[in-house]
Amino acid sequence: RAVMSEGGAALMAVGEGSGEERAAQAAQQAISNRLLDITIDGAQRILFNITGGPDLSLHEVYEAATVIRETAHPDVDLRFGAVINEAMDDKVRITLIATGFDSTSRPVRVARPAARETREPPVPVFDRDDLEIPAFLRRRSG
Repeated sequence: RAVMSEGGAALMAVGEGSGEERAAQAAQQAISNRLLDITIDGAQRILFNITGGPDLSLHEVYEAATVIRETAHPDVDLRFGAVINEAMDDKVRITLIATGFDSTSRPVRVARPAARETREPPVPVFDRDDLEIPAFLRRRSG
């Protein structure tokens, strides 16, 4: 609630990692969403949840928080939650919500030019002489 309290732009992202550096890998994936070309650069408030198996350590949570903090605003309010899920095995999943983007660091998509057809507007074709004859009479004779 504290993260979302002031409204404004928000970004939600998910990252997943496995192996030796799984927490840092999941955090890196979450903060740099390649599909949307959006990052958390400059976010002042971030809430993240880290989910892992029974072997998830506090050190891994710290590693993930460090990766996230390096990208966010220098005075970021960073909060986390951790969940142990037996089914995660050696994987770690991070879900984060980032808010508090000021006008210079708002999450921005990279603009891509849209493909547009250039059509000429239709030019009405009419006979100027027909304008002298009322429409209902023109329809009858047509």
